[in-house]
Amino acid sequence: MAKGGKAVQADAKIDISEKENKEKAELLEKVGSKSAKAKKKQAPKKQIKKKATTKKTNTTKPNSKTKSDTKKSSKKNSQSKKTVSKQKTLKDKSALSSKLLKWYNKEQRELPWRAKPGVAPNPYHVWLSEIMLQQTVVKTVIPYFNKFISLWPKITDLGKASDEDVRRAWAGLGYYTRAENLHKCARLICDEYEGNFPIFAEELETLPGVGPYTAAAIAAIAFDETATPVDGNIERVVARQFAVEDPLPGVKKKLKQLATTLTPPRRAGDFAQAQMDLGATICTPKNPSCLLCPISSSCEGYHLGIENTLPKRASKKPKPTRYGSAFFALREDGAVLLHQRPPGGLLGNMQEIPSSEWTENKEEAENMLKSPPLKGDWWTVPGIVKHTFTHFHLELKVFRIIPGEEAEFTLFADAERCKWVNRDKLADEALPSVMRKIIQHALNS
Repeated sequence: MAKGGKAVQADAKIDISEKENKEKAELLEKVGSKSAKAKKKQAPKKQIKKKATTKKTNTTKPNSKTKSDTKKSSKKNSQSKKTVSKQKTLKDKSALSSKLLKWYNKEQRELPWRAKPGVAPNPYHVWLSEIMLQQTVVKTVIPYFNKFISLWPKITDLGKASDEDVRRAWAGLGYYTRAENLHKCARLICDEYEGNFPIFAEELETLPGVGPYTAAAIAAIAFDETATPVDGNIERVVARQFAVEDPLPGVKKKLKQLATTLTPPRRAGDFAQAQMDLGATICTPKNPSCLLCPISSSCEGYHLGIENTLPKRASKKPKPTRYGSAFFALREDGAVLLHQRPPGGLLGNMQEIPSSEWTENKEEAENMLKSPPLKGDWWTVPGIVKHTFTHFHLELKVFRIIPGEEAEFTLFADAERCKWVNRDKLADEALPSVMRKIIQHALNS
C-alpha cells in the first residue's frame, strides 16, 4: 500500500474547521488590540496636584473651552476614529478569503503546472514546479518545466532516468543540488510510495529537497489540505495586510503565524495561489495597484499609506568576491575539453571548463594560473568573466590553447573526470550558466 492516505472523517474535519475558525478569530482580536495596548502603556502619567489652601477666583467662563480641553477632545476623536478603522479592517479580514477566492476565480494566471478549473491537480506537476520555483522566477521556470514533462511525463519515468540526463535537462536553471534532490525524491516516491505522493505536510517534509514551505504548498495545492505555504509574494501581501513594520528575515515567523489566520479550511490551495497571483500582478514590490486590489479594504498598510514601504528588510552584508582561472582547450578537430566537478558542494557533478579553485585571496588566485590541465602554450583571453552566485561574486581569467590530439594531461587535470566533446554538442551537456559564459567569452575573443 502507498503511504500517506487520507484518514480524516468528515464530521471530525468539520469540528477541526470550527476550532480553527475560533482560534483565528481570537488571534485576529489579539492583533487588533496590540497597538491599542501599546499606546496605553506608553501614555504619560498625570501628575496629581494638591489642593490649594486658599480658593482662587474662577475667571473662566462657564461655557467656554480651554486650549487644553480642545486638544484633549481632538486627540480623543482621533483615537476613536482609529479604533473604528481598526475594527473595520478586522471585520473585513474575516471576509478576506472569500473576496480573494472570488477574484482568483476570474483572474488566475494560466501556468502549465496549474490544473484547469474543475480538474484535480496533478501532484507530480505541483511538486516539480515547486522545486523549480525555489529561488527562481516563473518566467524562467516555464520552459524547464515543459522540458521535464516532455521527457518524463510521469514521476515513474523521472525515477528511471539517469543522473546525467537529469543534470543535462536542469543545466542553466541554477541551484544544482535541487536537481540531485529532485531525482532522489522521484526514486524514493517510486520505490517506497508506489509512485504516489504522501498527502500531509509533515510526511512530505521528510522527502529529499522538500522543506516546510514546499511541503505546505504541495499539501494545500495538490491535496487541498489546510496548510499555509508562505513564499515571497505571500509575505508581502500579509505584511501589508497587517502593517507589519518589523524587517525581514527576522519577522518571517510572525508573518507565517498571521498568514495562518487567513487560510480558509476549504480551498486552501486555491487561496495560497490566489495570494501568489495577487503578489505577482497587483500587490507588487514597488508601486502596488491598490485601487485594483480585491482586499484593499482590510489592508492596514494601505489605510496608513505605508504599503509601498512594506515589507521592510534588514540591510544586507556586501557579497565577497572570489577569483580564479578557467582553461579553455579547443582542438583543431573542434573538440573542447570538459571536466566533471566533484560530487556535492557548489555545482556538484556538473560539467565545467577546467578551472582552478575559487578564492577570495587575489594573490593566491594569481598563483593558480600555473595549474592548467594540459601541457602546452596557453595564452590569456582579454577581459574577465563575471558571474554572481547567491552568496558571492566571481571573477575569472580565461586562458586558451589549441592542443594537438596527443596533448598530455598535467597532474592538475584529474584526467579520469575529463572528456573531449565536439563544440557543436556542447548545448547537450550539463553545463551551468557560468561555464557557458566562459565558452562564449573564449570563442568570441
